[in-house]
Amino acid sequence: MLRDVVTSYVARRIGAAALTMAAASIVIFAFIHLIPGDPLYVLLGDGATPEQADALSAKLGLDRPIYEQYLTWLGNVLHGDLGTSLFFQEPVLSVIADGAETSILLACITLIWVTIIGIPIGMIAATRQGTLIDQSASGIAMFFASVPTFWVGLYLILIFAAWLGWLPSSGFPSIFDDGGLANLRYLLLPSLALAAPNAALILRLTRSSMLDVSRQDYIRTARAKGIRPWRVTVKHIFRNALLAVVSAFGFTFAALISEAVVTETVFALPGIGRLVVQSILRRDYPVIQGVILITVMLYLIINLAVDLTNRALDPRVELD
Repeated sequence: MLRDVVTSYVARRIGAAALTMAAASIVIFAFIHLIPGDPLYVLLGDGATPEQADALSAKLGLDRPIYEQYLTWLGNVLHGDLGTSLFFQEPVLSVIADGAETSILLACITLIWVTIIGIPIGMIAATRQGTLIDQSASGIAMFFASVPTFWVGLYLILIFAAWLGWLPSSGFPSIFDDGGLANLRYLLLPSLALAAPNAALILRLTRSSMLDVSRQDYIRTARAKGIRPWRVTVKHIFRNALLAVVSAFGFTFAALISEAVVTETVFALPGIGRLVVQSILRRDYPVIQGVILITVMLYLIINLAVDLTNRALDPRVELD
C-alpha cells in the first residue's frame, strides 16, 4: 500500500515537473534573448562589417524568427542536445561538464560545513536556552546571516591566504590532475564563505524547531517517565525537529546556486557560476539557457527528494 502511494506521488510530481520545465523553457528562452547586446559583435569584434554579421547570423540561425529558434532549441533539448556554445563552438553539455566538477565538489563540501556547524551548534543552543552559549550562538548566526558572501570570502582570503599562508586564495586544479584529493584544499575557503550564511540559517532553524518540539505534551510525558535527558533530546526532540531542518536544505540548495556565482568569481574558480557570468558578458545564449534549465531540473529533483525524506522520517507526513 505504502509503495503504491509513493509510486503514485512520484508519478504525479514527475508530471508536474514536466509542465514546470516546459513553462521554464519558454521563460528562459524569452528573457535570455531580451538581454541587451548582440552576440554577433561579441564574437566578431566591434570592427565587424554588417555583411560579416549577417553571414554569421545566418550560420548560427539567429536570423530566423524567435519562435522558430525556440522550437528548434526545444526539439534539440528533448533529444538531449542543449545546443552549441556561440563562444567556445563546443556542445553546451561539454562546456557545462568542464565546470561541473568544481561546482559539485564546492556544493558538497559546503553542505558538509553547513551540517557539521549548523546542526550541532543549534542543538547546543536549544538545550542551553537563555544562557551565554545560546545568546552567543544566536548573535554570531545573526551576524553571518546578514553579511554578504563576498565580504566573508575576501576576509577569509586576507586571513588564511595572505596573512597566514595556510590555504590557496584562488583557482582549482582538478582532483584528477597532479595532487589528487589534496587539491580539495583550494575549495576550503570558498566553501566556508558559502557555508557561513547557510550554516547560520540551519543553526537558527534547528534551535527554534527543537524549542517548539520541547514544549509539546509528549516531551513532558517522556521526561516525567524518567527517560534520560540526552535520550529525550536526541530521540524525541531532535528527531521531530529534523523535519523542518531537512526541508530547509532545499532552500539552502537554491541559495548555493545564487551565491556560488559571486563566490566562484571572488575565488576565480572554474565552476558553473563563473561560467554563467562569463556567458552573460559574451551573450552566449545556448550556455546560459542550458545552465538555467539544468538548474531548474535539479531544484525540482531536490524538492522531490526532500519531500520523500520527510515522509521516511515521519510516516504521518502525507504525500499530497
